[in-house]
Amino acid sequence: MQTFLVTGGIGFIGSNFILKARKENWANIINLDKLTYASNPQTLAELEDDPGYTFVRGDIAETTLVSQLLEQYQPDAVINFAAESHVDRSIISPLDFVQTNVVGTFQLLETSKSHWEKLSPPKRDRFRFLHVSTDEVYGSLSPSDSAFREDTPYAPNSPYAASKAGSDHLVRAYYHTYGFPVLTTNCSNNYGPRQFPEKLIPLMILNALNGKPLPIYGDGQNVRDWLYVEDHCDAIYLVLQQSQLGETYNIGGNNEQNNLTVVGKICEILDQLAPQAGLSRSSLLTFVKDRPGHDRRYAIDCSKIKRDLGWEPKENFESGLLKTIQWYLDNPVWVEQVLSGSYRQWIEKNYSDREIVRG
Repeated sequence: MQTFLVTGGIGFIGSNFILKARKENWANIINLDKLTYASNPQTLAELEDDPGYTFVRGDIAETTLVSQLLEQYQPDAVINFAAESHVDRSIISPLDFVQTNVVGTFQLLETSKSHWEKLSPPKRDRFRFLHVSTDEVYGSLSPSDSAFREDTPYAPNSPYAASKAGSDHLVRAYYHTYGFPVLTTNCSNNYGPRQFPEKLIPLMILNALNGKPLPIYGDGQNVRDWLYVEDHCDAIYLVLQQSQLGETYNIGGNNEQNNLTVVGKICEILDQLAPQAGLSRSSLLTFVKDRPGHDRRYAIDCSKIKRDLGWEPKENFESGLLKTIQWYLDNPVWVEQVLSGSYRQWIEKNYSDREIVRG
């Protein structure tokens, strides 16, 4: 069985990837995560007695630690999920995003390349470095624009997107300059179980369950392509196993929805699954002042990964959203654990002073 060094594996996408990798026997996993505010170690509690899973607390920029892990475990691949990923936080604290997403990725590349150069030829040939990125590096689309392709020029509009664009360019450069065996995936908006509730879908689910306002930026017509996280994990594994070196693949859900529609569907499902007498969740909708630089539309063209590797998403938005909401309803202990003081302080900081346009 292969061994993967997964960075940021306590986070949303990383944790879902690790659980799927162990369940389906893709690989043994070494999980390196520094346990930031968005981390909940209980997310992977079911793997505590799994001999094929090892957790190490640390930062991807800790070169000595990463070198030790690479030497000790001799992984077949490094999969880099580690990132600061929330646009609103990047507007308030951009330096954190540059440090993790740019400097951290650079350090991880340097350390991994040094390890790779010392491997025997067979191990060198097998080794892969897969960098997980975002469609936000491409900028914003108008309603009539074609979806993002792998050759769409980069045009990031937020500090988060700019930091991920910088990391993408570094990964590309390490392939073209050093021959380092990299792969890059750029995904659309993920949703599903275990997502920290600063992001739109889990935030709206939990606010609606607790009868709190559902804050909608601007007119609610910003469009995203929604990708169910398990579909994303399948795509990442497929790219890792079958892609040619140096390739980039866009991964999307083929599910464009505007924010107002997404929140409306959440309200409908919750009114059915967890009704509250006298309350229609849609009455909680509250339109607030838009955030700076809010991209209007993202959309992913998945034709390359479908053509080359035969991947396409299994879930449509309705089926994936229903599974997501049911998971949050079924896991109140996990929800309570992530609703810490730091999370509540962030919600207060981001939303309390934002002007209400209409309720």
